[in-house]
Amino acid sequence: MRRRISLTMFALVVGALAFAGLATLGLVYLDSIHTTETELVTEARQLAEGVQEEVLHANHHDSLAVLRSTLAVLKAPLNLQNEAVYGVRPNFTFYNLLDPREPVVLPAKLKPADLETAQLVESLPVTGHRGDLVWAALLFSTQKPVAVGGPHCPGCQDVNLVVVLARKAPTGVGGAGTWFAIAAAATLLVSLVVANRLGHRIARPLQQAEEVTGRIAAGDLSARVPVPSKEGQELVSLANSVNKMAASLAEARGTQRQFLMSVSHDLRTPLTSIRGYAEALADGATDDVAKAASVVLAEATRLERLVGDLLELAKLEAGSFSLSCTSVDLGEVAAQTVEAFEPAAASLGLQLELDAPRYGAAGSGQPVVCYADPDRLGQVAANVVENALKYARRKVTVGVSRGDGRRGPTLTVVDDGPGIGPKDLARVFERLYQSADAASRKLGSGLGLAIVRELVTAMGGEVWAESPAGPGGGARIVVELRPPGPQARTPSREPALSGANRALASLPQASGPEHDGQRQAN
Repeated sequence: MRRRISLTMFALVVGALAFAGLATLGLVYLDSIHTTETELVTEARQLAEGVQEEVLHANHHDSLAVLRSTLAVLKAPLNLQNEAVYGVRPNFTFYNLLDPREPVVLPAKLKPADLETAQLVESLPVTGHRGDLVWAALLFSTQKPVAVGGPHCPGCQDVNLVVVLARKAPTGVGGAGTWFAIAAAATLLVSLVVANRLGHRIARPLQQAEEVTGRIAAGDLSARVPVPSKEGQELVSLANSVNKMAASLAEARGTQRQFLMSVSHDLRTPLTSIRGYAEALADGATDDVAKAASVVLAEATRLERLVGDLLELAKLEAGSFSLSCTSVDLGEVAAQTVEAFEPAAASLGLQLELDAPRYGAAGSGQPVVCYADPDRLGQVAANVVENALKYARRKVTVGVSRGDGRRGPTLTVVDDGPGIGPKDLARVFERLYQSADAASRKLGSGLGLAIVRELVTAMGGEVWAESPAGPGGGARIVVELRPPGPQARTPSREPALSGANRALASLPQASGPEHDGQRQAN
């Protein structure tokens, strides 16, 4: 990994230098062309001014002779420099002023088409280039009538001339190229060293993260990635993410271990009772067969409840369960749940009340309708009420409310028990979670509120716990459900008590003395 990072960084530097070199050569070439064009235009103007000056100082009758004499003198050096001066006819064709019969050969094998006539007519310099060959042309007049004889230009008139200059532009970088090569070599050497060090610096945290994740995958959840201090925010974030993942996995393993221990204990206790009474019955060691059979039946019911709740929770967490949501009268579900739990509450010495005016003595008011699965809603209500019966000292109140624009229909169960500690408030819906100093009646499987959370979430609602619930303490479990929408059907009148019946199956046999103190979750 370090080698790949170093080579990648080195390749980037090489590419940057190559690009910079090519860009520099291109800019040098364009600048050289432009500079040469400017120089040629300047030289063309100077040559034109020199010819004009020679003609202006000549006598009238000697003007042509002076012009030809000047051009004859300039011919040899102009030819050496790929330069020439030609006459221009009124139709803008070129001719040799020294001998009109000779053909016109432009410098550097240029063609008349290379010179833009429109610009020449306006006495504007014409420039161009082909590769590194640069040319410039300038039309000018003698500014003095010249007696031109011969068939081609009779009479006395101003003579138009054109100066054509061609030259190769110096496109090389010269000595600067050597210095550029030296600087590039030094840059590559330094970049190779820097890339190697940076590659090592970047790869080390990644290699450490790779090693630690391998150890975590092998089961060592205590492994942690050293958090780098100077390698950049991204690597620090990576190290923190891996460490958080390891901590989360370690916590999950601890929770799983605690869950298995709790389930094992809850399974072993009724099994011990069942085995003991079964052995007593088999050996004839007990005279009260009915009592022994009753205990065996009660403990078997507890086992069935625990196994059922475990399977139910597994289905909920795996998403392999179905819902049949419709409009449900939440107040009716609450009333039926309270009615079902009243015998169990009485056997525990507790008062179970319903705070729903429609189902009280007066029986007035509008129903509180929600959108939920009737059977699952009954299971939610039963589990919440059962949880409250574990911790209440004297009273449990079940209430329903219609909600407002911010909240939907709500089921509320309040007990007057010791309440929930701040550190446990956010964890009461975890599976078999129990605080260190928890004390409660041993009822249910300990999975009730975990099942409640999964069911309510699946039905689009929300559930939370509040404590204290009043001046005397206690706790409040709030279940907020979805209001009925256009897709909802007529409110269901089904009993919706399958969950309550399951909970009641183990309540009377599992009842025991009341305990005060900090409550547990579920």
